[in-house]
Amino acid sequence: MKADAWFLDEPAAPLVRREHSLDEPGPAEAVVEVEACGLCHTDLSFAGGSVAPRHPLPLVLGHEITGRVVAAGEGARHLMDRPVLVPAVLPCGECEFCAAGRGNACPRQKMPGNDVHGGFASHVLLPAGALIPVDDAPEHVTRANLSVVADAVSTAYQAILRSDLHEGDAVFVVGAGGVGGFTIQFARALGARVIACDISPERLEIAAAYGAEEAVNVADLDGREARKKLQGIARSWKIPSLRHRIFEASGTAAGQLLAYSLISRAATLVQVGYTFDKVTVRLSNLMAFDATVHGSWGCPPEAYRRVLEMIYDGSVVLEPFVEHAPMSELNRLLDDMAHHRLTKRMVLLPDS
Repeated sequence: MKADAWFLDEPAAPLVRREHSLDEPGPAEAVVEVEACGLCHTDLSFAGGSVAPRHPLPLVLGHEITGRVVAAGEGARHLMDRPVLVPAVLPCGECEFCAAGRGNACPRQKMPGNDVHGGFASHVLLPAGALIPVDDAPEHVTRANLSVVADAVSTAYQAILRSDLHEGDAVFVVGAGGVGGFTIQFARALGARVIACDISPERLEIAAAYGAEEAVNVADLDGREARKKLQGIARSWKIPSLRHRIFEASGTAAGQLLAYSLISRAATLVQVGYTFDKVTVRLSNLMAFDATVHGSWGCPPEAYRRVLEMIYDGSVVLEPFVEHAPMSELNRLLDDMAHHRLTKRMVLLPDS
């Protein structure tokens, strides 16, 4: 089968569009005709050369994929002609990590656009075991928008699971855009009281409209002032610190320092964002406060069904956070992302 795809041939160079041939799917593989693929900061990191993908170049990027199965091996024939969502983390399903429900940490996982060719293409060949059928999506849900579930939305839900969040907890989300925006929605839908903080008035405005009870601009506050203001809100709600759940979703050194400073007695911090920058923190605070810090990477496929249910019933909405563009605009949009000109999650649609 022939596929039209956008290749990263070398770091910091424009992606190049060309045709290539896909292998016939093996017994546990499927070919997905791409209907939509989200554009993520991880793609920008690979394209710009700040992060090296695990697959040698040239590589087709893109890991937020929805599409239709058009060819399948004998172990995946039940997926033929069905619309599917492709998880950004495709675990092997056989190792001890997967058996323990930690498939998102599977050492043999495959990530489209990193370990194997991804979704900036007309077709992509993938392991079939983790593909999520979405033929039950209600009419009000645009299937192209479901592509962002593969990373931005499901990553937020997995972070919520890692935090052991309960109804009535106080939630601090540092970084209200992207994954942070969906973390806010999930936390509010599950009954938490949410404080969003960011340096962008636009992101805070939309956070307030979709789940944040308080939206705090920390752009002009030093660390001590920000901590005092944010913790003061939770105290005014009379929620003790053992019920504080802190999510660092900004992917910046400043955001990580702020999130860590919010830790108090028996509180829980989940690190969701990523940056190469190093930060200096006093780990003894964890001991002194008997606090907990979790990392959170991706989302195991078995958790996707609940994510989709919450989207289908309207508890979590996608449309206000998503914008569509033709895939031929890919290089321009990568440049827009690099220069912070994008305000929504871009979903790329293959050119007709």
